[in-house]
Amino acid sequence: MRLGLVVAFVCLFLAAALSPMPPGERAADRPALVPVSGEVVEDPAEAPANQPDEPEADEPATAEEPRRFDVVLTGDVLLHEGLWDTARRDGGGRLDFRPMLAPMRRTIERADLAVCHLETPLAPPQGPYSGYPRFSAPPQIAPALKWAGYDACTTASNHTVDTGFEGLVRTVGVLDRTGLAHTGSYATRRASTTPALVEVTTTDGRAVRVGLVSATYGLNGLPVPSEAPWSVDLIDVPRIVARARAAREAGAEVVLVALHWGTDGYASITDEQRRVADLLTRSKAIDLVYGHHAHIVQPIEKVNGRWVIFGLGNALAQQDVASPELYEGVAARVAFREKPSGRFAIVRVGARPTLMTTYGARPMRYLDVGRALVDPAWSYLQQRLLAARSAVLARVALPR
Repeated sequence: MRLGLVVAFVCLFLAAALSPMPPGERAADRPALVPVSGEVVEDPAEAPANQPDEPEADEPATAEEPRRFDVVLTGDVLLHEGLWDTARRDGGGRLDFRPMLAPMRRTIERADLAVCHLETPLAPPQGPYSGYPRFSAPPQIAPALKWAGYDACTTASNHTVDTGFEGLVRTVGVLDRTGLAHTGSYATRRASTTPALVEVTTTDGRAVRVGLVSATYGLNGLPVPSEAPWSVDLIDVPRIVARARAAREAGAEVVLVALHWGTDGYASITDEQRRVADLLTRSKAIDLVYGHHAHIVQPIEKVNGRWVIFGLGNALAQQDVASPELYEGVAARVAFREKPSGRFAIVRVGARPTLMTTYGARPMRYLDVGRALVDPAWSYLQQRLLAARSAVLARVALPR
């Protein structure tokens, strides 16, 4: 991929109110596949409906071929003990997460922009590491995510302050040094008021600036660090819309909003998710809303004429093996195309089922289900892969 960070220093004067959402961490957070995808193709000229708050200015049509790019979004990176034990075995004593991510690398790196969700704070290189309920994960995951093809990670989750402000600062520092863009938690006040922009280079060599916004429903009862009340973005609709508008003013042509929301372990969309989605999709500053936290795939729907990916399920995690859905996820591929006005529209939404293999005698691996189904190396998992594909696509329930 060809991606560069764009820094735009635009100050926001925002309130840091928290919208309450039901339950925090449940037991589901404890340790415990021919390629197939669902897909909807849109009319590129279709205009989202019911957008009352921000009239779209008339823009001159462009004579150039419209710019196109695609984004891949994946589920929670929730690092339990079995994952780093696998990484240690794969690395011959040192921690190497690349073999775990290798089966998904082709899917991730082929995107023009790939965004992960790093749910857990990162520990010092030599540890100590900890899992549920207060995570402190090996920082060696960050260069492996970069190697796999990710360009950015959102970081606002109910575990963001598990190790306090110190752990938060360490986490964003690791991401900075690794070259992964990030948003949702901040080491400095200035960073908290700077829109997160990434510059995506399209296949024909032109650039598109994409803004990222990330927020969480809460922090598992822990307070936002008193010394840094601006350090974590909580779900507050006016604040999120203000961040999206600031990103637009700083040059973003597309804005993606990632929310840590819903009820842990349940596929049903909550009333609060629907309320927030309804309000956010009324803003023309926001192009796509997508989510994490439920650890199980949730539906993809249109709300007020805009796409909402309610829950991507898990990417890397080791949870209760009695709940196989906690090992399933989806890699959503969203294709954008420039309209004559210069704005971008979503023209295709695809859903590729993913599967995390369980911890045990065999090493844990993050699989693209469609690719694994035609790879003889995974023939012993065929029935599990078929079941995961069927279950994920049923839950996604892409409208036709």
